[in-house]
Amino acid sequence: MKTIFDDRQWAHDPRHFMANGAILPNPEQPERIAVLKAAAEAAGCGFAAPADAGMGPIAALHSPDYLVFLQTIVKRWQRIEGAGAEVIPNIHPAARSDGYPRSAVGQAGYHQADTACPIADGTWQAAYWSAQTAVAGADAVAGGERAVYALSRPPGHHAFGDLAGGFCFLNNAGIAAERLRAKGLRPAIVDVDVHHGNGTQGLFYDRDDVLTVSIHADPVRFYPFFWGHAQERGAGRGMGYNLNLPLPRGTDDAAYLAALETALQRVAAFGTDVVVVALGLDASVDDPFQGFAVTQDGFARIGAAFAATGLPCVFVQEGGYLSDSLGANLTRVLTGFEEGK
Repeated sequence: MKTIFDDRQWAHDPRHFMANGAILPNPEQPERIAVLKAAAEAAGCGFAAPADAGMGPIAALHSPDYLVFLQTIVKRWQRIEGAGAEVIPNIHPAARSDGYPRSAVGQAGYHQADTACPIADGTWQAAYWSAQTAVAGADAVAGGERAVYALSRPPGHHAFGDLAGGFCFLNNAGIAAERLRAKGLRPAIVDVDVHHGNGTQGLFYDRDDVLTVSIHADPVRFYPFFWGHAQERGAGRGMGYNLNLPLPRGTDDAAYLAALETALQRVAAFGTDVVVVALGLDASVDDPFQGFAVTQDGFARIGAAFAATGLPCVFVQEGGYLSDSLGANLTRVLTGFEEGK
């Protein structure tokens, strides 16, 4: 399987993370890259660097003020006397329609949903090349590849058009889908991360030209809490083009794969001709977030299920955090796909 990665994605090295009022090490560590690269290589993948497609594919989904913010906020933040080493918000607007401030502190609150997306030197560069990796994956599939793995890090599915959150800055899977749509294809995004892809849902919620499906831990008591409920089906022209499949904490292989079957039925009904898989590996029984209990065999069957559709797939890396089985889970997805063709 063709595999894409750019070394500039190492540049993002977040230090801050807050959970339940405690400051902890950030789980989205650069070391994830080393584990995932080795795992893809174990599946027989060879890596290529992405071309630079420029800002166009990114700006197709993300607003100009947000992109300017991401590129300039670190220097502006550093001019604040006594500011911390990372850009972390401490105030948020009550609504997106509230006033847009000029101050760096105010804009951080406007453009960062939570404290899990700290911005520092290297963040923009890494996020930019993470997005370019997804674009290159989309281009390769549009050019005839059956499947591509895009090792996009930092991840992207919690990023809205003008809002970072949950370790995510640019919505890589959404950017890949929009790239494919612009080439005349009919993409569906299937998000298998344990967390709901709220940013992805938000980007396409009122559209009928990209199907969005997410299988995730029920947000009634799990991040991102405010999105991902079953009744969220789309709006306007997008009504019926968003499917959320929230599952109980601790969901095992059998229940997860049953939900995936439902997801792929919806993909077929949409007339999809290419699938963007938002490949979170944090559904693992060993993942630190402890949302689901999917085993290594379960991940192999997930890969095989996508292969059984007969559709070309772009696997865009999302979550999946450091554990003893992180690498093995990726290897099993990729080999499961290849063996299931």
